[in-house]
This record gives sequence, structure tokens and C-alpha cells, in this order.
Amino acid sequence: MTPSTVVNELIAYGRELAASGAAQVGGTFTDIPEADRLLKESPEAFLIGVLFTQGIPAERAWAGPYLLRERLGHLDLGRLASEPEEVHAAFNTPPMLHRFKNTLPKWVSAAAIRLLDEYDGDASRVWAPGSHVVDVTERLSAFTGIGRKKAVMATEILARHFGVPLEGLDCGQVAYDVQVRRVFLRSGLSREDSVQAIEAAAREAYPEAPGTLDLPAWLIGRETCRPRVPLCDECRIGTVCPRLTWIMVEGVGS
Repeated sequence: MTPSTVVNELIAYGRELAASGAAQVGGTFTDIPEADRLLKESPEAFLIGVLFTQGIPAERAWAGPYLLRERLGHLDLGRLASEPEEVHAAFNTPPMLHRFKNTLPKWVSAAAIRLLDEYDGDASRVWAPGSHVVDVTERLSAFTGIGRKKAVMATEILARHFGVPLEGLDCGQVAYDVQVRRVFLRSGLSREDSVQAIEAAAREAYPEAPGTLDLPAWLIGRETCRPRVPLCDECRIGTVCPRLTWIMVEGVGS
């Protein structure tokens, strides 16, 4: 097996996912149709969903904006910005909306303030059509609670799933996520576990659009390349992967 065979299979899988408009966890983001509809119809809900994607399962994270709206009765940016106590209470009413029940409310209110102050209350302006991938990533990273990993992931989702016409797809990237890292290391695409090494491996593997590798690697890491009991025989790249399954990666998956 060679790295090129792994790359070819990952690219093929990535293209299939892109062609189908796959969401982060397949055809949908959540198990709640109304929650998926909200993410599609409201750029503000999508941005809030990005904030939620930390330390909890992806389906639960992406359902967060819908569940928050259910509790508050709105996702009005003015009120999210000016009523932080109500936002905090909504998160802390059992069952808790997020494991980081005190941090997420602050992030949501801070995001609302930034959207009002810098984007005229319209989150879609953060990723306006024709924007460069690098610029969108940087704009998203400026929000409290959205680091580079989340920003890279969100930018890729916007281009792949929502079809936002962004420039510079060759500058896109894979997120430095525990699932992606594990797949890149166990498949031999990268010999080093660092942001620089993983991103360099993605650029080398598919220089035209490195971000295309993000979702397939993430799904493989989540579904088959599991931390302790990998399901190599069921894996999409199982027949071409060197199966370096002794390699362990620290971190919390989403």
C-alpha cells in the first residue's frame, strides 16, 4: 500500500460527499428536521451552531441553535446581545443545552454583538459570495469561541454543503480535529501530529482543494477508524490503508 492509494480513495470519497451536498454527519446535520431547516434558512443559526461544535456529538451540537430558539422563543440578535442573563438561563435549564453551560452563553451573546457591530446583523456577510476562503476563515476565527479548527470546518461546510461560491478553494484546509488527525496518521498521510504537518499533508495530497479531504477523513475517523477498536474491514479506505492502528491520538471528538 502507498500513500497515493489512500489519497485517491479519500479524494474519491470526498468528491462523492461534495456531489451529494453532504452535511457534517452525512445527509443531515441533526436528527431533527426543523433544526436542519433552521441551519439552512438562517445564517445566524449556522454561525451559532459552529459555536456549539465543541466537546459534544455533532448531531447534538448542530441541533443547539434550534433548541436554544425553542427555549428563548427567538434568535433575535439584539436580544441575544442585550439579554445575556436570559441566554444563560436558557442554557442552564435542565436538560442542559451544552456541557459548557456557562461558556457557550457568553459566546452566543458575544457573537450577536459582533454581528450587529461589524456585519449589520447579517451573518451571511461573513461569507459573502466571492469571498476568499482564507478571508472567510479569518473572519470566523475572529468570533470568540471559534478557533482555527472550527473556522476551517465551517468554511468547508459552507462551500460543500451550502454551495456558497468562495474563491481560493486551493487554500482550503482540513480541520485539526481528533478524527481527522487519527485517520491521517494511521493511514500514513502524515508522520507528525501537528497543525502544520496535517495541513501540509492535505495540501500535498490534493493541492487543488485540500478541504475536500476534511469530511471523508472526519467521517472515517468517527465511524470506523475508532480510537481503540478500529473497524478496518468496514472502513472506506480499509483495503488501501497500511492500518497503523497502534497510533493513538489525544483529544475529544465531536
